[in-house]
Amino acid sequence: MSVSTTITVVGVKDTINALKKIDPQLQKDFRAQANDIAKPAINAAKDVYNQVPLSGMQYKWASRGRQVFPFTVAKAKSGVRLRIDTRRNAVGVILIEQKDPATAIFETAGRANANRLGDQLGFVGAGRTRLIGPAVYKARRNIEKIMEKMVLETANVVRRSL
Repeated sequence: MSVSTTITVVGVKDTINALKKIDPQLQKDFRAQANDIAKPAINAAKDVYNQVPLSGMQYKWASRGRQVFPFTVAKAKSGVRLRIDTRRNAVGVILIEQKDPATAIFETAGRANANRLGDQLGFVGAGRTRLIGPAVYKARRNIEKIMEKMVLETANVVRRSL
């Protein structure tokens, strides 16, 4: 039996948005600190990309006039980034995501609809990814408490400033 936990810190979006209003440098410092804390998870995600998944993915492909491939290991590794999303309808606030289009297609191909690429790569469940998700979830166990503490300390700074 596996146990899943989700940490919810109320007001994270409001705290991050208030940082910019108080002092833009505070928001930059928050982002830098979040990046430093998440570095082990980011590195774990980068480490899973060590080869081209299918030999045909190393060639140029164009879909509807837009080139989405070739898949390269270097671009896959450099595409892993931390993003802070404070939009109203955002699912998460502090996210580790893949920005390289070819790698993002590899991660999710066949997830919503069956297709030839997804069939060749193997099954991936709805809402899941092939490599980056499991790597980040495994590495996040060590950083959740540190990130939560940093967010709460930042919220206290915002409360004192207002």
